[in-house]
Amino acid sequence: MNNFLYPFIISTIAGLSTLIGFLFIFLKVKNIDRFLCISLSFSSVVMILISIFDLIPESFFYLVLKYNIFGLIISIISFILGIFLIKCSNKILKKLENNGSSLYKLGIISAIVLILHNVPEGIITFLTSGVEKSLGLKIAIAIMLHNIPEGICIAVPIYYSTYSLKKAFKTTLISGLSEPIGALLAYFFLYKYFNTEILSIILIFVAGIMISLAINEIIKEAIKHSYGKNKYIYYGLLIGIIFFIISILFT
Repeated sequence: MNNFLYPFIISTIAGLSTLIGFLFIFLKVKNIDRFLCISLSFSSVVMILISIFDLIPESFFYLVLKYNIFGLIISIISFILGIFLIKCSNKILKKLENNGSSLYKLGIISAIVLILHNVPEGIITFLTSGVEKSLGLKIAIAIMLHNIPEGICIAVPIYYSTYSLKKAFKTTLISGLSEPIGALLAYFFLYKYFNTEILSIILIFVAGIMISLAINEIIKEAIKHSYGKNKYIYYGLLIGIIFFIISILFT
């Protein structure tokens, strides 16, 4: 029982830290567009940096070192499939933009993408916590720090497009809960079949999704709300870079 309980609690706490990002909608802001511009820019750069410096390198080098040119091909295909998924989801969710706003569509797409991201994170946190508690805790803290801007990227667009606290909270919560779901998958099924190769492919695939989402959707939405005042985009990017550096130093 203890082999399940501790890793599951750690994974759940890491996942629910996404809700910290939800709290940002309670900030009193004088200019909503500036707030959206800065917060979206902040979220986008953190997602890009997580992908480039966290998700891709270890997975890429593992596949290449083990499978040589075939590993390189697998990595490239996985990354491209992630980009392709975002393009497909854009077409499917286009009606959301017609019925509501591009901001609402962004929040929904972000939630879907981050669920895909959080499930393998939950698996990683659960498995590492089960083997070595201190390592699992360190990974969980790193994930918690990353989940805050991800929560912002879901909650802020949905709230400011609908002004519904319930919708913003529910969507952010669902994204956060995908991490303990990943832990449950690891416990009941995946730990028997899960291996480093599968994990590496999934993480590169998710990196492609996150980078594509950040560049093609989030930053574009931030620019839309900047109204030509790009300094607010730069503020968000700078804060995101500083936040990412601090998160690395503390983990």
